Amino acid sequence: MPTRLYLRILAALCLLLPMSVLQAVEKPLTPLRVGVLEFGTVNWELEVIQSRELAKKRGIDLKIVPLASGDASTVALQGGAVDMIVSDWIWVTRQRAESNLYTFAPFSNAVGAVMVKPDSGIRQLADLRGKKIGVAGGPMDKTWLLLRAYAQRKLGVDLTQAAEPSYAAPPLLNELALRGQVDAALNFWNYAARLEVSGMQPLIEVPEILRGLGIEKPIPLIGWVFREDWAAANTAAVKGFLAASYEAKAILASSDAQWDRLRPKMRAENDAVFKALRAKFRAGIPTCSDPDTMTAVAATFKILADTGGEKLVGKSRSLTSGTFWPGFALPPCNKH
Repeated sequence: MPTRLYLRILAALCLLLPMSVLQAVEKPLTPLRVGVLEFGTVNWELEVIQSRELAKKRGIDLKIVPLASGDASTVALQGGAVDMIVSDWIWVTRQRAESNLYTFAPFSNAVGAVMVKPDSGIRQLADLRGKKIGVAGGPMDKTWLLLRAYAQRKLGVDLTQAAEPSYAAPPLLNELALRGQVDAALNFWNYAARLEVSGMQPLIEVPEILRGLGIEKPIPLIGWVFREDWAAANTAAVKGFLAASYEAKAILASSDAQWDRLRPKMRAENDAVFKALRAKFRAGIPTCSDPDTMTAVAATFKILADTGGEKLVGKSRSLTSGTFWPGFALPPCNKH
């Protein structure tokens, strides 16, 4: 793992916390409830936070609440059953447009890919015409919407008409792809990694899609989401948790031994899958941010809004002010 990545993550830690928070271990612990999908990849980081007491040493009594689905996560947050979940800034800005003031701090840049078999005959985007494309996450999945926007710009076609999309849960989609029951599979990063190990190859990945849409910067796609008023009342706890999150990222960026300890939780089928998941997770760690990053996020939101419409973004037509929590900052990106 490059030293530069490790140092950037450590720099993020230094920006997050005043000394008063670092000295909070002798004060009563502040409870913080985090809702996560029971078998999601977020649990890998949370395991590091818990096993190394990274939240506790910052005065936080971290409670992990397992949830069944993304919808269950947002319902739990809205109902006050949890204080924080992992979601995306699309949901946050939609809520803010309706005066529900949630806010977002980056968790991961990890992205999915369109995967095909080497003997599929699919070599370029145009080859998807008339093909069966399996899509994880449903018709409003942001990666699918970005792929549709990219195809519209490059080929002048809407893939919902030019191809045959079908929607399936990520594990089922992988099975369909390996059986050849879909010609291409657009799946989340951890499932795409498994397909690659099984011999499939990426036709196109999200960074290339974004570049084709004029988005040159890597952007965070998912993050920690919480209520703005709750964060204002619990600023030290929020900053402490985010610092613990980024300390865990720094450990995962540099320590193979930590990954070995995580392996049972990862459910990796074999050593190749384990190594692929580790590499993809590391590649998705956000390390810097600057005004260009936020410009890229806003431009991406506009593309998603134009493609997904009101069903995706509700009343919002642009990235709402306050979507990204101002109490959190990554180090500025190196311009060189």
